[in-house]
Amino acid sequence: MKKILILFLVVFLINFTSAETCTPKTELLNQDPYPAIPGEYVKLVFQISNLEGSECGDITFELKQNYPLIFNPGESGIRKFRGIDYIKDYQTTIQIPFEVRIDEEALDGENQIEILVRNKNQAGILKNFNIEVDDPKSDFEIYVTEYDYDEKKLTIEILNVGDSDIEALTLEIEKQKNIIIKGSNRMVAGDLDSNEYTTVDFEATPTDGKILLNIIYSDPLNKRRKIQKNIVFDSSYFIDRANGEEPTSKGTYFFWAIIILGIIYWIYKRKK
Repeated sequence: MKKILILFLVVFLINFTSAETCTPKTELLNQDPYPAIPGEYVKLVFQISNLEGSECGDITFELKQNYPLIFNPGESGIRKFRGIDYIKDYQTTIQIPFEVRIDEEALDGENQIEILVRNKNQAGILKNFNIEVDDPKSDFEIYVTEYDYDEKKLTIEILNVGDSDIEALTLEIEKQKNIIIKGSNRMVAGDLDSNEYTTVDFEATPTDGKILLNIIYSDPLNKRRKIQKNIVFDSSYFIDRANGEEPTSKGTYFFWAIIILGIIYWIYKRKK
């Protein structure tokens, strides 16, 4: 009985030691490109180490398909390795490459991804890594700054409020109820640096209300992008500027009317 108990303890200690000995270490070796671009592919290379000896047995590595990662069709994110594969020729590490796409709506900065490593002695080890994302898309502030009723010229100002310089900026006004375009509905503004502005003129007849514009440009990766913005046309800001006149208030008209009427009345009284 005593011998059986000792044998049981030896087997238990061997198994316990083996389980503790198998502690795989995972790291993210490389991200290419760095930073990653939303909507584009990125190559990730992971490495598993601390695989000395045969205690770990078979290893299963899983890259979770969570935001901001998007897998290609047929990609599960799972890689399996037999124990003999990584101890051959005394190799004690595994390198695992992936090529995945970054969500188009991924935010600038660090985005967290998750991996799971399992072996015969462990239910699984979850670990998080950060991948760096840089969104080259820009954003804009856009306004109506002038309207000439004589020339039917609508002047639009556009400010690049994004972090990136852009090229081949084009403004487009599609057919809609609040504006009638004469001539081209597309105007090229050219290149526009971050925090710089430019103006574009359209020959148009607008009415009060919202006007939808398409803003088309090339980002730093030379990818053509398109966003939409609304501007508001308010004729009260421009109606009195016809013929180059400055806006005149109703009170001013009333004042001059009283003066003219007073002069006419004075002349009439003098003739009597």
